[in-house]
Amino acid sequence: MTSPLRELPTGLPIGTYPTYAKAQEAVDYLSDNEFPVENVTIVGSNLRLVENVTGRLTRGRVATAGAGSGALWGLFIGVFVMLFGEGVTPLVPIVAAAIGAGVGAISGLLAYAATGGKRDFTSNTGVVATSYELVCQPAVAEDARSLLGRLALRDG
Repeated sequence: MTSPLRELPTGLPIGTYPTYAKAQEAVDYLSDNEFPVENVTIVGSNLRLVENVTGRLTRGRVATAGAGSGALWGLFIGVFVMLFGEGVTPLVPIVAAAIGAGVGAISGLLAYAATGGKRDFTSNTGVVATSYELVCQPAVAEDARSLLGRLALRDG
């Protein structure tokens, strides 16, 4: 059985939108007007990989991030040991968090050093389309176009 998302959808175009949010708004409008939206597909075209640079990566930031995640893991393990171990002092989670912070900071710095300074920045990456087309099954496409025409007039 193949997934329906692995092939291009069939149907008739009923609207094109500049952003995914606008395409979602159109489908939501159809749904609000009791249109059978299971007949509609949003298709992004001209996909682009977008990487937004969010900041400079420094040893301090790497060590801090590593220490934070290491401390959380250490705390988790310490609480687990405290809850299920016999005669374990309540200081165990604190000690485990401190050890985890140290190990996390060191491992983060080692991983950063291994890059050799090739990527000294942080970023968020995503795929964005330049336009979004709504495609609808032919049997109900005209009804969808009619409803979307009302949406266009309303937003005018």
